[in-house]
Amino acid sequence: MTEPDFDPADSDRPDSDPPVTDGMAPDELSDFHAWRQRVVGTNISDKTLLATDYLNHFNEIVMLIEMIPDMPDMLEECLIWQPKSYQEHFRDSGFSDKELAIEAYGHVPAKFKRPFEDTIAQAHQVVRHTLERVSIDIQDGATDKLRLDCQTSVAMIHRIIQVANGIIHGTAHVMEQGEIDLYLSAD
Repeated sequence: MTEPDFDPADSDRPDSDPPVTDGMAPDELSDFHAWRQRVVGTNISDKTLLATDYLNHFNEIVMLIEMIPDMPDMLEECLIWQPKSYQEHFRDSGFSDKELAIEAYGHVPAKFKRPFEDTIAQAHQVVRHTLERVSIDIQDGATDKLRLDCQTSVAMIHRIIQVANGIIHGTAHVMEQGEIDLYLSAD
């Protein structure tokens, strides 16, 4: 069965979703509508062309950081963890639609891609800062500070993951860089 042809400019299409397409550049709309059709029935959002599976990359480091207060040697595992781009994550994953996810990323509208990439950069920044802070806590033998720093960091990373998840599902809200900077400057 083939998909019915449609005119991307036709606002009466049954799958029309004005809030998602509001603010998109006209030259993105046709491509976006075609890609929305391609991702239907996959674990890739047809609202943004992004997949939540990428967030597993951050869930992995969160789990490791949570273990550090009780098992400080887990810091070594944390230091092995490296930031991965969206495409790198899928290239290395067992995600069933990984090739489609990688290809679709090149067609994510700027309205979603910019805030998503900014949010991911914030997550990487917070993880890097966390590992530096936790390393110092361990070297200083500051177990109470270590526990607090891990809890605070995990809470911040969870907030960033929630923002990224919201973007993936069609909201373009981001955390203010000032909030991240305040976290990074705290002792």
